[in-house]
Amino acid sequence: MLYGKIYGLKVTSLRLTNTYGPRMRIKDARQTFLGWWIRQVIEGEEIQVYGTGKQIRDFNFVDDVVDAMLRAAVEPKAIGEVYNLGGEPIGLADLAKLLIECNGTGSFRIVPFPREREVIDIGDYYGSYEKIRTHLGREPKVPLKDGLKRTLDCYKKFLPYYI
Repeated sequence: MLYGKIYGLKVTSLRLTNTYGPRMRIKDARQTFLGWWIRQVIEGEEIQVYGTGKQIRDFNFVDDVVDAMLRAAVEPKAIGEVYNLGGEPIGLADLAKLLIECNGTGSFRIVPFPREREVIDIGDYYGSYEKIRTHLGREPKVPLKDGLKRTLDCYKKFLPYYI
């Protein structure tokens, strides 16, 4: 936003929370824990949920993120604005259960944080997308359950190309 002000550029900032969907990184947990969980559940490994499992997050399916970017790009009233994207908040244990349900099989276990993970844990985080809904008429269209199913279907078909 500052760069835009300094150089007179028409900018908009979108704050993305956890973007997921087909073609996301599932090779490891470097960029997203959900990608790693998806790989684990497909490969029949137990998902480990750190902490209490009650930590809250929200998720953006990739199609919804692209829709928000396109709306912000073409809407003049978006210039100079900052918008949060987000979805319905869900606890991590409930997310693991939903992922397993969508996959049709799997398991998870609540485990203590490893020290190196505990120091970087953010606790609860989910964004309010009220401003972008009000200003640009954008709200998530893909429910989490549907997005997880679509993502799982992709990786079940193309897993060797992504690991």
